[in-house]
Amino acid sequence: MTTSVFSPLAAVRNVLKDRRSAVRRLLRNPGALVGLIILALLLIGALLLPPLLGSPIAQNLDIRLSAPSGAHLLGTDQLGRDVLARTMNGARLSLGLGVSVMLASLVIGSVIGLLAGLLGGWWDEALMRLTDIFLAFPSLILAMAISAALGPNLINVMIAVALVSWPTYARLIRAQVLALREREFVDAARALGGSPTRVALRHLLPNSVAPLLVQASFDVGSAILTAAGLGFIGFGAQPPTPEWGAMVSETRNYISQAPWASSTPAIAILLTVLAFNLIGDGLRDVLDPRGR
Repeated sequence: MTTSVFSPLAAVRNVLKDRRSAVRRLLRNPGALVGLIILALLLIGALLLPPLLGSPIAQNLDIRLSAPSGAHLLGTDQLGRDVLARTMNGARLSLGLGVSVMLASLVIGSVIGLLAGLLGGWWDEALMRLTDIFLAFPSLILAMAISAALGPNLINVMIAVALVSWPTYARLIRAQVLALREREFVDAARALGGSPTRVALRHLLPNSVAPLLVQASFDVGSAILTAAGLGFIGFGAQPPTPEWGAMVSETRNYISQAPWASSTPAIAILLTVLAFNLIGDGLRDVLDPRGR
């Protein structure tokens, strides 16, 4: 009787203990710790600095291409706009875009992967062939085509990048479902009368969280990089929006006169993608059962 009364509390304690242990292992991972520090600094800068730095689109041609100084810590661009203000506002856009794209592609890919793995047969074949069609095209080229068809702006960039990112999640979830659906706990759930939807949402999907979390951390950086590439070639955010890729594109012709104008957003892209990749590597090490 005592075991049956206290086993739910023990289960909760075990879950919390596992999570605290995972966080400690993540913080002890040097690469992940560096990535978390970089990401924390970017988030703090994106949240706190823009109101203090003024408008990112305010122009002053009298100070165009000014070198870094006390008034403009990272100088100004070809239109006299503050580079630091534009970069920090761009951090808001890029981080928000990366997370939004990751969540959208995660939902789309998870639904398709679950359906393919659970239904099997011709459903599996049809959904996987649809996935193969999307994977057959280079992601940047396909995103360019979708963005060009929808029109070049930030919302359409998010849609385009999400549409080329979901196949990875679909294949990942399908593989997890195929590996788990014949396990004893899934058979027990079915024997107790669980519907396919309940089995999928309560048993299969939660046990696929670890690889999804690792993939999602990599994909945020990938989405930011793809969006910056689209902005650089004119298919993404349009001027005067302070998006990092568009900023590099606008200032690339002045790199010899004012290298700070183009190098600052480029370094921001580099550090952001690096941070998410380091965090993803750390999560993979922490969540890999063979590494425990």
